[in-house]
Amino acid sequence: MPPERETVVGKSFRFVSLLLASLSLFHAAPLAADEIRGPSLTALRVDWRAALHQLRAEINSRPQIAGDFIFAPRRSVPRYDPRTMPALVQLNAVSSQFFTGIARSAVPVLLPFDAGAYLEAQRGGAPSSLSLSRYQADFNPADMFDAGPAGYSATFSLEPGAGDGMPTRVYTKPVEVQITGSALIYDVADPTGGKGEPIKPLAALYPDLRRFIREGYVRYAFTRFGVAYVVSIQCLDSVAKPRRLACKEAYPVAERFLKALRVAGGQRMRPLTDIASSPIDRPVARSAEFSYRPSGDIIPNTGYRKQGGHPDVMAYAQIRFPLEKAPAFVRSQSYGKRDKNDGPNAYPWRDNFCESRSFEVWQCGGGYGHQGEDIRAADCPPPGEGREPCDPKQRAVVAVRDAIVIRSTRDQAATLEINSRTEHIRFRYMHMNPHVMNADGLLNGRLVTEGEKIGVVSNYLDHPAGTSMHLHFDVQVFTRDGWIWVSPYVTLVSAYERLIRARGREVGPEIAVTAQPVAHALPEDVSKPDQREGSSSEEN
Repeated sequence: MPPERETVVGKSFRFVSLLLASLSLFHAAPLAADEIRGPSLTALRVDWRAALHQLRAEINSRPQIAGDFIFAPRRSVPRYDPRTMPALVQLNAVSSQFFTGIARSAVPVLLPFDAGAYLEAQRGGAPSSLSLSRYQADFNPADMFDAGPAGYSATFSLEPGAGDGMPTRVYTKPVEVQITGSALIYDVADPTGGKGEPIKPLAALYPDLRRFIREGYVRYAFTRFGVAYVVSIQCLDSVAKPRRLACKEAYPVAERFLKALRVAGGQRMRPLTDIASSPIDRPVARSAEFSYRPSGDIIPNTGYRKQGGHPDVMAYAQIRFPLEKAPAFVRSQSYGKRDKNDGPNAYPWRDNFCESRSFEVWQCGGGYGHQGEDIRAADCPPPGEGREPCDPKQRAVVAVRDAIVIRSTRDQAATLEINSRTEHIRFRYMHMNPHVMNADGLLNGRLVTEGEKIGVVSNYLDHPAGTSMHLHFDVQVFTRDGWIWVSPYVTLVSAYERLIRARGREVGPEIAVTAQPVAHALPEDVSKPDQREGSSSEEN
């Protein structure tokens, strides 16, 4: 049965099978006492013949340039040589002028870029000064584009008043639209996944299209050429406001975007393979100091409506720890005073992924949580002979992996994306000063290397000193519902062990009754809960 027409029964069967498989990790093959596992991923089979068929139809609708493209396959070259599909090579040559590296995508790249219209205009003598939005259904040139062995991601925007036939809207800023196509899907037992409503006006174009609001985004998920694609717009499911985009105002923008999608590039490559969950290596030596409470063991009564945390024993990637130096502490910055036994600069670590916030997080009870973990650097020790100079405002934050940066000049957060044959994952950093990040060029498209300094631990939240001095760090993985938050706690435990080259000790609540201080007095900036960050209001 084609994936575009998968039945509700089929989807239900798939979810139950995945859930049972996930549970089997704990029952049929229980984890060893100190075992940490990596994630399981499914590799999708890309139907390049179908992509070429769609491209041919799109190009043939422009008679002036249709004869320029070669659709006859070349059989005298190796199977995965780009020359086997010369029309795609030609298309990539055109599109790469605007979407750098588009030929690196291992899936057909769908974008609101009409290559045929662009080439036809060029042949007709159109001036090169014409805006690219003319060929992109009035969407601005891409703010971000990244392509690689797992697929691609792109971000576009539509200005207020742009687009013929678009309804007027209350929201006064450009609407940002994101799209990702991926041949790698993270296998998570997600009871909220796969839901949504069909969009009848688009049913002929996208038979399996479903619309749903999840984790702060309205999302449109569909399958084409065997690949999972998701178009999304950040919005609020509320009344329209000039400074907050309501999801109902986002619908027409997303649907205009979907109608404008064309095959813009990509290249057939050797197929990806499924990845099974397996134990990851941990240091043999034992740390005398580092200890951590179990995943999901948040401070009592700090979850949404006083619910508990969510245990997640998965290390979603093997990364470099995001702070340059140890010691460092994963601790609550909003509810620290409620943790009567421990201070903010002490072991054991404590999970705060499901602390109460206004953010939707599928893994947390009630559907709301923190999205990530707060990490605090140790206090500077007293100056002494032979000690390195220590400035509490210059604690380096580093890239956790070789990655591409996703960040506009307006963003307070910086995101790193990994796009490889074995991973399609994002890491977000918050509370670094955005003005400093702008000055340092930490912006869309920049490539960073693992361990490279990308900032310092700071306290920026809407303005300087808006929160305590700490780094918020979170993780998103790609699923058929798009990018979703997953707990980074065990990922950080694993990364920290590699940093200190020693294995930590997991301690239960009944054991961890006394804090193990590494630094000194309670810092002034956490003497009371951070009301802004811990707020459950929509203004958070």
